[in-house]
Amino acid sequence: MYSNPGRGKGKGMGGAHRHVRILRDNIKYVTKPAIRRLARRGGVKRISAGVYDEVRGALHSFLRTVISDSICYTDHAKRKTVTSLDVIYALKRRGRTLYGYGV
Repeated sequence: MYSNPGRGKGKGMGGAHRHVRILRDNIKYVTKPAIRRLARRGGVKRISAGVYDEVRGALHSFLRTVISDSICYTDHAKRKTVTSLDVIYALKRRGRTLYGYGV
């Protein structure tokens, strides 16, 4: 019945593409209250209105670099799944060492 059981679709096998996501500007979904909560955790009492877009931009650039470094570690290990250790090593490379996740 199946030409390649248990091995995925492969090249030319056809089939439905179920998990194709259309990427939009997802950084706008970091809401104003979420940014306020992060600021409160950092000890900020009052926040100017223009800060929110700046925070979204800074978060976007930081996540872009960390995720690209994590993907580099994943590609080097010839894997398709990004593990938590890939993210830990990427953060360590950026100088933001995170403890407690198996390293």
